[in-house]
Amino acid sequence: MENIIAEIRQQLKDNIDISTREGIQRFFREKIVFYGVKAPAVSKISKTIFKTLRNKTKDEIFNLCEILWQSGYIEESFIACHLSYFMHKYYEPSDFGIFEKWVKNYVNNWASCDTLCNHTIGEFIERYPEFLSRLKEFTKSDNRWTRRAAAVSLIVPAKKGKFLNDIIQIADLLLLDKDDLVQKGYGWMLKAASRLHLEEIFDYVMSKKAIMPRTALRYAIEKMPREMKKKAMEKK
Repeated sequence: MENIIAEIRQQLKDNIDISTREGIQRFFREKIVFYGVKAPAVSKISKTIFKTLRNKTKDEIFNLCEILWQSGYIEESFIACHLSYFMHKYYEPSDFGIFEKWVKNYVNNWASCDTLCNHTIGEFIERYPEFLSRLKEFTKSDNRWTRRAAAVSLIVPAKKGKFLNDIIQIADLLLLDKDDLVQKGYGWMLKAASRLHLEEIFDYVMSKKAIMPRTALRYAIEKMPREMKKKAMEKK
């Protein structure tokens, strides 16, 4: 694995883009550690590396992901997310503890949070919906990224029309959260659900709009028809 880690890091260094390196920090409030590699290049590196891991077990690949997460580099976190998702056919219930550890111990920015949760955790939840209760526990965390993870892990399932009742429950649990990045997270979840459950999400927003933070509300109604948006945004 040491050789693989070295190869990943060399490929990242070889793909540094000056404009990305100079501009990436402006997308984040918190200080991040980065090489400065464009997202498509990171995805390509992930796919190339995964082809060399065909003879590795899932545990070995997840251990590799752990090392990448520990580095603190945002691009290495993205590769860890891609590699863990590539193993989705082999997910088992016990894997949730690993993903939960990554969220709670290593995620420190919205991009790493969303990349891990949209795909790896979202796919896991689709396979093992009994773990929705664990996502709801995330909403009680003091960690903003763990609370955001509760919502953004359901973005892809929401687009498919799945888990509507659980989505509403998580929105309720996060409804009055003071953190705007958490508000954006659950607003995004509601927006995704509105694709196939427009009336239900509109009714939910209308029932909560008096207390729902405007940031979350705007995200939730973004894809709704104009008249629905207008009604949702009315102060009275």
